[in-house]
Amino acid sequence: MALTKTEAAKLTNDMLLAGVVETIVQESPVLRYLPFMEVQGNELRYNQEATNPAASFYDVGDTWTEATPTFNSRTAALRIIGGDADIDAFLQQTYSSVQDLEAAIIAERAKAVAYAFSDSFYNGDSSANPKQFDGLKKLITSPSQIEDLGANGGNLTLDAMDSFLDRVKPGRPDVILCSKRTRRKLNSLRRASGSVLETDVDQFGRHVLYYDGIPVEVDDSISDSETKGTANNCSTMYAAKFGFQTGLMGIENGGIQVEDVGMLETKNARRWRIKWYVGLVLFREIAAAKMVGILP
Repeated sequence: MALTKTEAAKLTNDMLLAGVVETIVQESPVLRYLPFMEVQGNELRYNQEATNPAASFYDVGDTWTEATPTFNSRTAALRIIGGDADIDAFLQQTYSSVQDLEAAIIAERAKAVAYAFSDSFYNGDSSANPKQFDGLKKLITSPSQIEDLGANGGNLTLDAMDSFLDRVKPGRPDVILCSKRTRRKLNSLRRASGSVLETDVDQFGRHVLYYDGIPVEVDDSISDSETKGTANNCSTMYAAKFGFQTGLMGIENGGIQVEDVGMLETKNARRWRIKWYVGLVLFREIAAAKMVGILP
C-alpha cells in the first residue's frame, strides 16, 4: 500500500525517526502529496503506456479485429540522499536536555535532505549527475504535456492556466507546483478577473491556496532564472496526478533511516546519519504537465 511520508511517520514508534520525517515533509511541499512505494533491489522496471488500442463498431456477423495497447519500457533507479549530524560530546554532557540538543541538530540535517530531494524532484538529471534521480523537468518531454508560452517566454494568463491543467488526464491534477513569483502573478490575474484564489488550512496549520479546487504549492527549488530563447528570467509551473501505475510516485527501499553511527575516533562527538534510498517514477506521461517560459 502506498503512503505519503506524513502518513508513514504516524505508523512508527521511533520518536526520533518520526520527528525527522515530519521535518523533511514540512520543508518539502511536494512530500505532503507524493505517495511512495517500496521496491526490491535498486531500481524499478515498468511499462509506460504509449498508445491505446482503437475500438470499432460492428454489425452482426462481422469479423472482429484484435488491437492491443503499446508500451515503452522504462527504468527508475534509486539514488542515495543523506547526511551526517555530529553532536559534540562536551555539549551533549553539559546541555540541560540531551534529547533537545540531538533533536535540534538532527532536524537541521533533515532539512538539508528535504532540500536535496526537492531539487532533484524538479531539476534532477541523471545524465548530467548520475548520483541524482531524474526529475519532472526531464520526465515531462512529450509536446502534448508542455504548455509553451513562447520561444522567448511569455506572460502567464488564465487561458494558459486552463490549457495547462487540461493537459493532465484523466480528471484534474492533484497539485500545482510553482515558484513564489509565479504564485503572486497567478493571484494578480485572479484579482483582476474579479475572483481570488481560495484558501484552506492543511494538517500543519498552513494556509494553502487553491486554484479551481487544486492546491497551489510553492517551492524554492523552482527557479525564476531559467533561460528560454533570449530571456533568462523565466520560470516553470508543474501539475501532476499521483498514483500507482496511473500517475507520479516516489519509490524507496527501507524508507527514511536514522542511524546512530556512534562516537568518532578523531572527533569528540557522536555521529547520527540520515539516509534515504529514493527515486521518482512517472507511470503515465499524461499524468503530469509543465508550463515553460513564464516571465515576471
